[in-house]
Amino acid sequence: MQVPLAWLIGAMIITTVLALSGAPVHASTNLRTAVIPVLGIMLGSAFTPETLSQFSNWVVSLSVLIIFICIIMALVGVVFYKNFGMGPVTAYFASAPGGLVTMAIMGQHYGGDDRAITLVHSVRILLTVLIIPISFRLFAGYQPGGGSGLQLAANIGLYDAGILIASAIIGYGMAKLLRIPSANLVGPMLASALVHGLGWTTSAPPVALINVAQVVIGIGVGVRFVGVSIHNVARTLKAGVLSTILMIGLAAAISILLAKITGLPFAALMLAFAPGGLAEMALVSLAMGIDTAFVSTHHLVRVLFMIFFAPVVFAAIKRFLPLRE
Repeated sequence: MQVPLAWLIGAMIITTVLALSGAPVHASTNLRTAVIPVLGIMLGSAFTPETLSQFSNWVVSLSVLIIFICIIMALVGVVFYKNFGMGPVTAYFASAPGGLVTMAIMGQHYGGDDRAITLVHSVRILLTVLIIPISFRLFAGYQPGGGSGLQLAANIGLYDAGILIASAIIGYGMAKLLRIPSANLVGPMLASALVHGLGWTTSAPPVALINVAQVVIGIGVGVRFVGVSIHNVARTLKAGVLSTILMIGLAAAISILLAKITGLPFAALMLAFAPGGLAEMALVSLAMGIDTAFVSTHHLVRVLFMIFFAPVVFAAIKRFLPLRE
């Protein structure tokens, strides 16, 4: 079987196994910071004038996505609190379907267990990246590199390369200045979307760079399990596994319903609602050739909503309930 995202999944599985075995694996933060803009440029290249004209068709699914996030957090948070012995703060921030680093930092700030929050989110990303593309390959017949996937040119001209490099640098700089979350991904993506939407270029990064980005991101997921003892955190791992399966199941159910109501493709909706990370799910959409602009837009909205509204909602809840670990 030809597995989608072979570079990402292979690196992720090997690193995870080594980490859980106690091997001293390590991921370079600087390298990840360097390759993530490549992915941002790639995502932005999907925003052609034709694609942007379809944005009005996404309003319903984006609105439902916000409701979906609130339902997931309420449902999973209660389960974590009542069935897995988590404190209310830890349960709240661990239940978020996105924002691993941000949720861990916020959870720690409010007195939660940041290690448990990080572990639950790491399990969510790991399982989602494994389950979604392999399920699409086995049950829906999707082939790696189909459509707008990773079938990219090996080389591009100097003009186009200059446009893409400038988009990465300027986009990242502006996003950093404006303190936009995930600046090294979101900034280059927005800049790339602008230059592609204006028709200044139709090029995308070479496939070799995308493959390197896959490997780096895969390793980054795996190393989060360094120092994890399965025996000592079995309950937390179980919480992460069960909650991820629940999230994926609910995402599938809502995607089926929305596909019938809106006429949007089920595959695109499923990837848009899947509880994976922005970078990881964007790579899945690229590899499977499934409406990259649609998927990345939904995940960007999800991440921004989580980052800006999760602490606001938590503060509001805390006013009425004594949320202490």
